[in-house]
Amino acid sequence: MKKIAVIGQGYVGLPLALEFSKHFPVYGFDINEDRVKELSTGEDHTLEADSNEIRTLLQLANDSTFEKGYKPTASLSDIENADIYIVTVPTPIDRFNAPDLKPLLSASKMLGGIIKAGDIIIYESTVYPGCTEEDCVPVLEQTSGLKFNVDFFVGYSPERIVPGDKVNTLTSIKKVTSGSTPEIAEEIDQLYKTIIKAGTHKAANIKVAEASKAIENAQRDVNISFVNELALIFDRIGIDTHDVLEAAGTKFNFLRYSPGLVGGHCISVDPYYLAYKAQELGYHPQVILSGRRVNDMMAQFIAGKVVKLMIRKKMNIHGSKALILGVTFKENCPDVRNTKVVDIYNELNQFGLDVEVCDPWASAEEVKDEYGIGIINNIPDVSLYDVVVLAVSHNQFINIDFSKMDRNTSVIFDVKACLDRSVVDERL
Repeated sequence: MKKIAVIGQGYVGLPLALEFSKHFPVYGFDINEDRVKELSTGEDHTLEADSNEIRTLLQLANDSTFEKGYKPTASLSDIENADIYIVTVPTPIDRFNAPDLKPLLSASKMLGGIIKAGDIIIYESTVYPGCTEEDCVPVLEQTSGLKFNVDFFVGYSPERIVPGDKVNTLTSIKKVTSGSTPEIAEEIDQLYKTIIKAGTHKAANIKVAEASKAIENAQRDVNISFVNELALIFDRIGIDTHDVLEAAGTKFNFLRYSPGLVGGHCISVDPYYLAYKAQELGYHPQVILSGRRVNDMMAQFIAGKVVKLMIRKKMNIHGSKALILGVTFKENCPDVRNTKVVDIYNELNQFGLDVEVCDPWASAEEVKDEYGIGIINNIPDVSLYDVVVLAVSHNQFINIDFSKMDRNTSVIFDVKACLDRSVVDERL
């Protein structure tokens, strides 16, 4: 019976570890001891896993035979006897939009200190094509003293987790797999087939698997940037973008995307990984980077529109009270990674507004630590504010009574176009 260690117990690693633990003995490793303690009680603040399911799998692991079940741990000694290591650590970008591989290389160095002959290391973290074999493998070889494809093997299977989505879950999305030899590729493919109900796709090689993940999100980013640019154009024309999209959507082959903020851990990050590799090889990508520029400027556009609406109504800018509804990067989800709502907050602050943020889903402590912004979790009386920006379409916001606000002396901007247009001044 293979023992599996999943490195990183966040939005990607935890669901993966839990699914595998229904069939194998699985260690869920994380360097954050508080996270391990939380999981050991069956709790998950990311809301990606059901507490009852976690507790059931924890109980399975307590059996003396440990033939299957889940053991969260922060101790390297616990995972030394694993046969398969799956790396799900973050791969962010730095302030220059360049790949930040420190977490990935740190995890590789850590594993290099404990792997043994015959072990397989599978990477799920999003990277640029070539990263696994060109960046991670040398670290594994150097720290382990073992030889690649002789003593140990690697694979790559890009994560396709959609935070907050309870329909398109880990097991219902087809999984791309790959390995460093044909035999290892088949073994890895068969491993994932034990948990992925939708089936697997064995890629031609590791680079192909890496590239497939990079273009998944780059494609969405470019498509969203197109409709965001349309929103900028139609704003100048004076027509509603969603009216145009609704009309165009009557054509059978029209792609239905909506304008908006593009944040989160994937779509707003992964295109930079692909662009980095392209530039390294002497090609400067035009479409990918132009799409990124458009999407990154949307918060500035929204804040500017709000201020223009205030000026039109002869409202004072400096000192006016503004409320931003939502700070997570998507609706009905506590994930605040790389949220672009923060950019709206900063822009309005620079204009001189007194800005508050409300989000019933987000952790106030996490937002404070990550962005230096204090938030409230309970929805306040909107009539106390001069400006309301609905930035995230959480269910709790849809039924707010905006009629309390004086339409002559206040501004309501609907970023998500989820409210009745009769109650808002403008929408994106």
